Amino acid sequence: MALPKFILGDNTDFPNATFIVHTEFPRFIINLENDEVEWLEEFDKEDQKELEAEAENYIKAANDFYDREVARYEDE
Repeated sequence: MALPKFILGDNTDFPNATFIVHTEFPRFIINLENDEVEWLEEFDKEDQKELEAEAENYIKAANDFYDREVARYEDE
């Protein structure tokens, strides 16, 4: 199955939270309510260095995705 790079989600157990799931490496979930990130990968030291360098870009891309999706809902 082909998955989109980002998936927007919510959960009634967290009524104020909106989640974005990043499905490609490095996989993570970000909670937009508090910007908490849960990494779904285990990283070795080499990956950790790359992650630290790129984490801001991944999180910005997730926020850009959310803004685009919300704008599309508002245009309907």
